[in-house]
Amino acid sequence: MTNPSHAEPGWPPAVIAGAWRTGVLGVRSLIRRGVRAYCFDHERTYPGFKSSYARALVCPNPDLDPEAWLSFLIELAGRLGEKKPVLIASADQYVSAIAQHEAALSDHYVLPPRVALQGLLATKETQYALAAEHGMPMPSTRFVTSEAEVAQFAASASYPCLLKPIHFREWQAFSADHPLHYQKVAIADTRDELVAHWRLAAEANPRVIVQEIIQGPDTAKRVYVSCYDRRGERIGAAIFRELRCDPLGFGPATVSEPINDPEADETCDRFLRSIGYSGVCEIEMKWDSRDGRIKLIEANPRLTGGGDAAPYAGLDTCWLHYLDLIGVPVSPVTTSNREFRHVVLRSEVAAIAAYRRAGLLPWKDLLRSYKPPLAFFDLDSQDWRYSVETIYRMARSVVGVGVRSLSGARRKSHKP
Repeated sequence: MTNPSHAEPGWPPAVIAGAWRTGVLGVRSLIRRGVRAYCFDHERTYPGFKSSYARALVCPNPDLDPEAWLSFLIELAGRLGEKKPVLIASADQYVSAIAQHEAALSDHYVLPPRVALQGLLATKETQYALAAEHGMPMPSTRFVTSEAEVAQFAASASYPCLLKPIHFREWQAFSADHPLHYQKVAIADTRDELVAHWRLAAEANPRVIVQEIIQGPDTAKRVYVSCYDRRGERIGAAIFRELRCDPLGFGPATVSEPINDPEADETCDRFLRSIGYSGVCEIEMKWDSRDGRIKLIEANPRLTGGGDAAPYAGLDTCWLHYLDLIGVPVSPVTTSNREFRHVVLRSEVAAIAAYRRAGLLPWKDLLRSYKPPLAFFDLDSQDWRYSVETIYRMARSVVGVGVRSLSGARRKSHKP
């Protein structure tokens, strides 16, 4: 059986929860297939409001006004027609909100059958608990709420270690001059540094995650992109190796490439089958150079930036997920192309500068990573507004990196 390549007349519309880059990915995937698709977000500056693909709508913040957010979604479903729209999340905030309001939303939208499980994976605390329960290998991890608990973990930990929030958006709320503002993690090389980071994080929430860092280069990271149907059967998966990321060591990939890694594939598939997962999911793993084992970094139960690379390998997870949710039988898809590199241009300039400063990116390796064929997340001839802004931001980044480098060189030349 061949899966449909295009929507048929009368198929239901789709609504992507979130207008960040991951939301643009979902809308773009479905509109190209002929699906009437929209996205929404409470943050008006996000890319979906500038993309030529996305019909972006402003919604209330579900964290601050959950009832208004629910009313917005119910009203939106009524405006879209008689058939229930398909609701697909592209951000953890909306995964959690959809899970919280599943009962009310199910009367108006087609939802994945295991929304509550996705909600558990969207929060680091319950995600790591599930991983531990189902045998997913992880680095030494602990949830702490006090300085004494941090000190206890720190006393026996192998450094470097990291500290991160339960929800990333907790640190987004810090003022721009706060050391943890918009940081994904805080890195500590000593016990005292770890305690100092906790004191800063506790200004938002004293309950955080402390964890030993998985040792090894960024090229040891693996990104497992997948889709599981309503029965929990895998209908598509691909694995990518990260070549660079922003920020260095801990951010999303700026350049990645498909790779064959049977052990990573089996580890991720076994975990998702064990918990009975259904829907789109990305799992980030890394091979630990200390013991040679692959270990969990995090799972993302939603559309992701890494998922944009999958269609170039022949795996359109958002389309497969849509087909499954509307009841169209889906045959499992295998990747058909591994000879390309996927590039996120907006982040790549900063990544190159960071890797060069760290002595991790010789010019020959940089040039090799841009050997065609290439696929670009944020450069699309059909999405001219977003593409023009990408080029503008890249130019600004290049100028900024050049100015900082020149300033640094001048400071060094003036040292006695």
